Amino acid sequence: MPSTASTNLRLRDQVRRVIRLNRYSVRTEKSYWYWIRYYIRFHGVRHPQEMGAKEIREFLTWLAVERNVAAATQNQALNALVFLYDKVLGVPVGDISGTTRAKRPPRLPVVLTHEEAMRLIAELSEPYDLMASLMYGAGLRVVESTRLRVKDVDFSRGVITVRDGKGGKDRTTLLPGPLLEKLQAHIEQIRSEWKMSNPDYQVPVSLPFALVRKYPNAGHSLAWQWLFPSSGCCTDESGNIVRHHVHSSSVQKAVKAAVKQSGIGKAAGCHTLRHTFATELLRRGSDIRTVQELLGHSDIRTTQIYTHVLGQGFAGVASPLG
Repeated sequence: MPSTASTNLRLRDQVRRVIRLNRYSVRTEKSYWYWIRYYIRFHGVRHPQEMGAKEIREFLTWLAVERNVAAATQNQALNALVFLYDKVLGVPVGDISGTTRAKRPPRLPVVLTHEEAMRLIAELSEPYDLMASLMYGAGLRVVESTRLRVKDVDFSRGVITVRDGKGGKDRTTLLPGPLLEKLQAHIEQIRSEWKMSNPDYQVPVSLPFALVRKYPNAGHSLAWQWLFPSSGCCTDESGNIVRHHVHSSSVQKAVKAAVKQSGIGKAAGCHTLRHTFATELLRRGSDIRTVQELLGHSDIRTTQIYTHVLGQGFAGVASPLG
């Protein structure tokens, strides 16, 4: 009889194979496997094929009631299990309508003023100041800023291309004018070190999925170099030594420290800069549909929350106090 460990290993290989066939991101792969493994352990290490809608309802309800997880967290677990049953095992999930859903409290995002954002950025050292400037100036998520490559910055068109953003989508956003010289100098430094065969550039950069097989020399090309490479090397999924981009946790840590140093007095982080990008554009008269496209929101309702931050939901209504 096969061991539990070997059974789980085979299931993980199945999950990994289907995820990569569907070209999901590495972050999604890790997240889905985390919840699948959690689900299996919750039910006494039973194989998912032995379980179904009843066990899914129990697990999701337990997350909401006992673990008190956020609605987004419960949805993430649900998405992972639906993917497992539908895409990997080929078994319908069934009726899970009786699941107790986590509450989604109505919260408005924390935003900064333009002056506060600039004060925060001024506290950061290189290259974190440039990355934070892109989060505020172009509306990038922290992960999107870390994943930028040389080829993603188009100076002639004045755009930045975001590859494999949230939901696996590509989009373009504006290239902030005040960052042109700094970005050009940054890329020129990368180009110079690459041309001089700096030892750091002898190691190929990590590439997405099967691209390394399709274009075996891409990892050494200038276009595919990370804009913000990590200081050390690591191994990819095939065991090859590669250079990855700077980890998002390093950026988050630097920004948190800068928030404290700047004395802003708000619970701000990397994503606050993206929120501030959106509210500043709307405050300055940008069309909400344009802001939606720049942010990469699939639903306009997600973008509309920023109108509430600005108080536009009360347009035309004056306080009786004056």
